Amino acid sequence: MPDALPFLSETEARILGALIEKEKTTPDVYPLTLNSLTTACNQKTSRDPVMNLSEAGVLAALEELRGRTLVIETFGASGRVLRYAHNFGKVYQLPAAAVALLAVLMLRGPQTVSELRANCDRLQHFADASSVEGYLEELAARAQPLAILLPRQPGAREQRWAHLLCGEPAVARGGMAGEGERTGNGSAGMGGRVADAALEARVAALEAEVADLRARLGRLLPEA
Repeated sequence: MPDALPFLSETEARILGALIEKEKTTPDVYPLTLNSLTTACNQKTSRDPVMNLSEAGVLAALEELRGRTLVIETFGASGRVLRYAHNFGKVYQLPAAAVALLAVLMLRGPQTVSELRANCDRLQHFADASSVEGYLEELAARAQPLAILLPRQPGAREQRWAHLLCGEPAVARGGMAGEGERTGNGSAGMGGRVADAALEARVAALEAEVADLRARLGRLLPEA
């Protein structure tokens, strides 16, 4: 990949992930129509977060992706209904195994190596966890990194990996914001606002506690 590619929006990432998934799991209906693609994006299972995209919103994102050759339009064998296929691996110059890993990360959010291996199985079989780690490390070491190992969560035994196609996740910077907030889209997520409010409330409570302790100490100590 000679030149850095622009970040994807969350909708664009969901579309690409859905196209990559359906190419492997339902090849008989791939490429997808606009209706079937919207349904795939809005699935209630195997999606995190669950989205509620409109066909108009999906179509607008498809136009952006088509302009970057990440999506290809075709009429398929019938020649009657417009369908959409992805060109993700060629544009990003990635092997099929890396494409599968990024697709699952785009669809399901940050995951551990063991979770990725299990969730990728319908798209790409990995013999063991070390092979998954190998591809992830290659993605992280690229000139334009496409994956990142996140800080370990409190109480967790394994660290999680996230994709960088939409920018750096806030959790990768040690922030308290939700996973949906990324630097690439330039907007603060709901998780970030909730975390900020919680932090402010905690600081206020600590300040009140310190003031109360000072008052008690002042009553106990004799005046000079």
